[in-house]
Amino acid sequence: MQGHDINPRVLHGGFLLAAQAHPQRPALEVDGQAVTYAQLRERVLAIAVGLMRHRSGEGPPLTAALVHRSVAGFAGILGALCSGHGYVPMLPSLPPARIVLMLHRSNARSLVVDAAGQRVLDEVLDGVTHSLLVVLSEGEASEQLRARHPRHTLIGLAELASLGANDWTPPPVGDDDIAYLLFTSGSTGEPKGVMVAHRNIARFLDVVVDRYSLRETDRFSHLFEITFDLSLFDMFAAWKVGACLCVPDVKQRLLPNQFVVDSRLTVWFSVPSAALLMKQMRVLTPGVFANLRLVLFCGEALPVGLAQAFAEAAPDAILENIYGPTELTLACTHYRWTSASLAECENEVVPIGDPFAGMQVKVVNEDLIDVAPGETGELLMSGPQRALGYWNDPERTAAAFMVPPGETELFYRTGDRVRRPLPGAPMTFLGRVDSQIKLNGYRVELGEIEAVMQREAGVDAGVVLGWPKTPAGASGVIGFVVAADLDTNGVLDRMQDQLPRYMVPRGIRVLDAFPLNQNGKIDRKALMAVLEAEDAAELG
Repeated sequence: MQGHDINPRVLHGGFLLAAQAHPQRPALEVDGQAVTYAQLRERVLAIAVGLMRHRSGEGPPLTAALVHRSVAGFAGILGALCSGHGYVPMLPSLPPARIVLMLHRSNARSLVVDAAGQRVLDEVLDGVTHSLLVVLSEGEASEQLRARHPRHTLIGLAELASLGANDWTPPPVGDDDIAYLLFTSGSTGEPKGVMVAHRNIARFLDVVVDRYSLRETDRFSHLFEITFDLSLFDMFAAWKVGACLCVPDVKQRLLPNQFVVDSRLTVWFSVPSAALLMKQMRVLTPGVFANLRLVLFCGEALPVGLAQAFAEAAPDAILENIYGPTELTLACTHYRWTSASLAECENEVVPIGDPFAGMQVKVVNEDLIDVAPGETGELLMSGPQRALGYWNDPERTAAAFMVPPGETELFYRTGDRVRRPLPGAPMTFLGRVDSQIKLNGYRVELGEIEAVMQREAGVDAGVVLGWPKTPAGASGVIGFVVAADLDTNGVLDRMQDQLPRYMVPRGIRVLDAFPLNQNGKIDRKALMAVLEAEDAAELG
């Protein structure tokens, strides 16, 4: 790789430059084992060369990554990027049918797989209708595996071992090329793919590195699954500055307070739910996290009590609540918690604050007209972090990315209800204006769950509600249908084959009829009131 000009504006450029500057510094700690930048780079570039040499040339410049948070998984993601492709993350724990659906939707013709992904590889390859180049980032492509899947080209470690950094040359990658394609919940019963360009994520990384003075001595937590866009902060902000990404093992995930201490973390980033566990365990004692210098929360509303407790536990840390949908590249507003913050909170939730540098904000009514300061409306945002749109879905893109009256640039409609701040005050988050909810930190379209439930139950209408409620959103969902002699357990079993585990209802209630509001529509509030009344009765 020596002598190559590395473009710092592409997503993988920061890692490659850090590997040049800090080859012997740890890039990763997984299962207690440190992996240096030099060691990781060798694996990454071997995968990149394998992809570049064996591709058919068909399909879009996208490589799927069916990996977990393993050394081989991270190498696969970076290898896909270094081969000139954007990556499409897919969790091995998803139902194989869901993985196949995303492969078909993305039309990716190459796939990187670690050991966790190999456990479902047979089912995935059986279901995919187009040929794939499959690179095993650990393990071998056995003759039996090749014989079972003759339509696909498989490459294992033995072939990758003969390749390395000296065989790699940087492929051309433009600022507007896709860095990653992330599938999120869609209201039509199928996931939608958000296209994020290299220039979008490069701008985000520049902002956070500068704002938080990130440096090579930092040690980052990594609690997010790779399909959660917040994982990109952990990975690529750390690797941009030559820092270490610390991945908790199973025990540390159950005892996250011990993970902070044992891993000597300096940067903590999570959804509030992860920290709420520590608060419920009563381990957020004053001063317990003395090593932390930066604490970030995102993905859900941040309860005031949690912010207070964590600030006391990490007294020397900056604590910020950051906000942003996937379509605006991870996060695009920030609010710093201080001793004066209590007076600025609304509904016991920490504000989302002010926009990142270069981002523009509008708060509008139903006619997309600006509301007055102090009034509530839908949040619209624009700027260099605004994503490209939805993959192969111009209709959805046009609906979500639009030019409001009086503006000349595209704004993204977040669907979030906020209060437009008065002068000198922060922006506050008040909830969703549609049927999306935050479910254990994941943004979920209830309509997608409803579509699958209706199909499997053979009914024309169904309602799914977030329940039970938590301070940060909901911890599960409950379904409602009108049907006769319905095998609800069978419906749930079939839904598990199509949806991530956290999206499968905890139960389905069969009603004689749906309650209707004055407009003749299904009254979701009435159904929620039933759940709340039952909960109150149990507590009483």
